[in-house]
Amino acid sequence: MGNLQEFVADLLERRGAAVEVADARELAVLAPPHIQKSMGLPEFSRLVFGAERSPAAIPVGLEGDWMERLAALLGDDGRWAMREVSPGDSIPPPNEPQRVLDRALDLPNAVWRFQGMNATHARCLILTFRYVAASDDKREGLIWLGVNTSTGAVITDLVPQMRQMLMQLPDWQAPVPATILAAGPRWDAATVESRLRPLLGRQLRDEIEPFLRAMRRRLTRDRDRVHAFHDELYCTARRRLAALAHAEAERTQGDRQREMLRVQAIEREHRAKLDDLRHNYALRVNVEWVQTLELYVPVQRFDVLIRRRKGERLVQLDWHPLIKAMEPPLCEAGFGRSQVRLVCDDTLHLTEPVAQAPCSSCGKPFCRACFPTACPRCGQTSPMPEERSKS
Repeated sequence: MGNLQEFVADLLERRGAAVEVADARELAVLAPPHIQKSMGLPEFSRLVFGAERSPAAIPVGLEGDWMERLAALLGDDGRWAMREVSPGDSIPPPNEPQRVLDRALDLPNAVWRFQGMNATHARCLILTFRYVAASDDKREGLIWLGVNTSTGAVITDLVPQMRQMLMQLPDWQAPVPATILAAGPRWDAATVESRLRPLLGRQLRDEIEPFLRAMRRRLTRDRDRVHAFHDELYCTARRRLAALAHAEAERTQGDRQREMLRVQAIEREHRAKLDDLRHNYALRVNVEWVQTLELYVPVQRFDVLIRRRKGERLVQLDWHPLIKAMEPPLCEAGFGRSQVRLVCDDTLHLTEPVAQAPCSSCGKPFCRACFPTACPRCGQTSPMPEERSKS
């Protein structure tokens, strides 16, 4: 069976239907009343998953409303899942941890020293969101975000490799208590939202930017066409008015009044057409949470001592042996997608460089992790430069 056919058969059976594989592309279904009501199916039906079908079979596919029907039957099952990944054979740690850290750490204003590493487990949240961006056209898709709650690192760039790794591991294993304990405390809902909301906004902007560029091109084209058409009508009417201004007043008073009314009508129509364009090209973006996977994976945890002036701080980075990749360092202000971090003077926060940019009012640099709301010198709100340019 294909993936969709296998999923539908499994879902219907779990909800109490009797399902039999009629052939390679068809299912014979005996549905109880609640499935008949939810799916809009008769008591006995044949579902087909291909182009060729028998006359009485009901075609099932990704088109139409079948995804909504299946979602209604699925409910909230599967929206939050926990899985532990345990490799069959032990995977050795990296032979040269210093070189691994050299590629992962870039601290222009601080120094660091490798303290050691140990094998443990990390709790990674992989969140899936569905977005729909609608204007004169529509674009929809999925966004994946990832964060390691054990170290606080953003691992979105590692999610494709993790998903590929999970596809090669068919056996589903729930985490044992020892693994959950080793991964450290869970984040509460408020922490997850505060950390991931700006990341979701940034990822969404990146995803729909090509769609926005194409929309702006079409809007500019249509606006220029409307302007050129009405500008020609307007110029013609103004030329007629100018010609009538030199004629005898008694004979041309009515003509001038008609031309002035025509100019006003052209202006009103031009404004109305522009209002129509604004309405047609208004962007509406809807984002909804689809699923969260709480994934427990074996890691090699690196202890790194960071020094800045007279202060020092111990941070941790995880190396993921299953995908043979080091996650980026913790980022306490900014999006955390790159590897470059600046260390602030006061509390040794690790931030993106833009998170320690000068204040837009007084010009004094300050750490947005220490002072997230306003500049400590002048008290004025000064967001990070990238955020200000996006707003």
